[in-house]
Amino acid sequence: MVESRGNPLQLKSLNHISIVCRSVKKSLHFYKSVLGFFPIRRPDSFNFDGAWLFNYGIGIHLLQSEDPDNMPKITGINPKHNHISFQCESMSTVENKLEEMDIKYEKRRVEEGGIFVDQLFFHDPDGLMIEICNCDNLPVIPLTEESVQSCSRISCNVNQMQQQQQQQQQQPVKISL
Repeated sequence: MVESRGNPLQLKSLNHISIVCRSVKKSLHFYKSVLGFFPIRRPDSFNFDGAWLFNYGIGIHLLQSEDPDNMPKITGINPKHNHISFQCESMSTVENKLEEMDIKYEKRRVEEGGIFVDQLFFHDPDGLMIEICNCDNLPVIPLTEESVQSCSRISCNVNQMQQQQQQQQQQPVKISL
């Protein structure tokens, strides 16, 4: 049985994501000029075209497709597709910049217990979905095994989260002198 608690693999952080590209040059331009990533040194021992970028504590590795003409075509924006998400300071600034750059996007708003999260979704040159949000408005509340099993959907209702918060607040605090 795989252990579901703690850190069984002793992980420290997310290091990078890899993205297969039709054109590393076009994707490099996008990730630099739209998302603010900067190129970093990539080992010379790789025998294929690519680029490494870094910012916001994460790396993005762009890999040249071996068959760019047969890569899936960009489809309509669907927030339920695989995507990477970035938090921002100002949703209105992001929206204005996307409009200036003539990048098509969709806006969404999620409400959970009176807390609102705004989201903008758009594609990179190869169709990978990018989300920009103010997701830090939504608190991260760990679920217990019992609450995960009692959920009929992946996201549980706010009452369960509030009950967990109350339980955590009611636990006695030990003070050592």
